[in-house]
Amino acid sequence: MKPMEIAKGIYWLGVIDWNIRDFHGYSTYEGSTYNSFLIMDEKITLIDAVKKEFADELIANISQIVDPKKIDYVISNHTEMDHSGGLPRVMHKIGEDKPLYCSKMGQKNLASHFPQKWNYQPVENGGELSLGNRTLTFLETRMLHWPDSMFSYVKEDRLLFSSDAFGQHYAGLERFDDQIGDAIMPHARKYFANILLLYSPLILKLVDKVTEMGLPIDMICPDHGILWRKDPSKIINAYVEWSNQKPKRKALVIYDTMWHSTGTMGEVIVDALGEEGVDARLMHLRNWHRSDIMTEVLDAGAIIVGSPTLNNGLFPTVSDFLTYMKGLKPLNKVGAAFGSFGWSGEAAKLVTKELEEMKFDIIDPGVRVQYVPDDKGLDACRELAAKIAQALPAE
Repeated sequence: MKPMEIAKGIYWLGVIDWNIRDFHGYSTYEGSTYNSFLIMDEKITLIDAVKKEFADELIANISQIVDPKKIDYVISNHTEMDHSGGLPRVMHKIGEDKPLYCSKMGQKNLASHFPQKWNYQPVENGGELSLGNRTLTFLETRMLHWPDSMFSYVKEDRLLFSSDAFGQHYAGLERFDDQIGDAIMPHARKYFANILLLYSPLILKLVDKVTEMGLPIDMICPDHGILWRKDPSKIINAYVEWSNQKPKRKALVIYDTMWHSTGTMGEVIVDALGEEGVDARLMHLRNWHRSDIMTEVLDAGAIIVGSPTLNNGLFPTVSDFLTYMKGLKPLNKVGAAFGSFGWSGEAAKLVTKELEEMKFDIIDPGVRVQYVPDDKGLDACRELAAKIAQALPAE
């Protein structure tokens, strides 16, 4: 896609990855973009690079605006390889001695990634860099979502280069929020739930800090997806809401099953929850991708996990999901377990233990049914649903 002027003298140079379908375990079923930006000023400045495979496309985009060798400064807001992988090719093209600005941790990371002896210029939190008619201010955003992460803010244009924050994995011809509308919000929500959720406390502190600094923001330019120019406050407010993790009267019944016994239990639990006025959803782990389930976890008040016992342990898909969810550290959840077993029956206990370690509020030791659930077993499932409904907030 051709470069686009997004503000006077500031260009989007990004590349679209139409075909990526997996981003380290996150399903990117509509692809992604890797956004890079060029500021034309007395000091021509490149903001972020792209994934290694797209480096030549980035260079071609730069060349449509200016000879790459005329670039004076390079800014690396984040060193993850989908943004830094193209740096060796880009730096070779523009000049290995050009100043490369990054955080102190960014220098450490880049030096670990690449053998080249670049002209690193580590910046301080709140540090400034004059480009001539514009000034860049650097804001350290450690662990949002890597230790090296930082934002770069253009005072004169009130424009924030936000690295991985406020982004979305979405490939499309739209460049701005006003071109796609609310259709982008599910992608932004999924991105938050699967990448930034565990950093929610830090996000709330960052928003407070930016508010205290009184930085006016007319446009937010993340490194993935569309740019926010019509209403940047919309995505900021969404991040605050998502970070607060206020639970809804919503329950997810997440399960896998061998001979449908655990599945039957899950169906009864969901039906009983619905009768209690709970927004309940049944999610089979072999029909839903873990990242799509995690997106629903974001605002759910209750997580009920079902697993048959296999070889004295959890069913593999259940173990996979629990590991994934544990790493994202969701808060303010009610938890419970259920499952069918043949002769040993450890699965429900193991699920309960995992949920306890995630600091879920465990309201029942778990419903266990041997082989095919009978009326007594199904009644126990309904009783579990009643307990969950009682523990959830009223609408």
